[in-house]
Amino acid sequence: MVKPVNCNDLPSHEELVNLIKSGTTLPQVRLVFKDGRRELGAITFFERQEKGRLIDVDREYALDFKLSELETIEY
Repeated sequence: MVKPVNCNDLPSHEELVNLIKSGTTLPQVRLVFKDGRRELGAITFFERQEKGRLIDVDREYALDFKLSELETIEY
């Protein structure tokens, strides 16, 4: 089941890009997806393509994501 997201609560595109760019310098961040998933790990981000990768070394897990899939990012 997909949890609906109130569009008024979402950060703007520019705010989300700035949050992600700041998060690339941190050892761990939490990505919150529009479908309700929450993933913890280090991130890389390619602004031109609006794509990134989350890497959780402890779980040996990697996930590719698109900017359009994200609700927010937590530090």
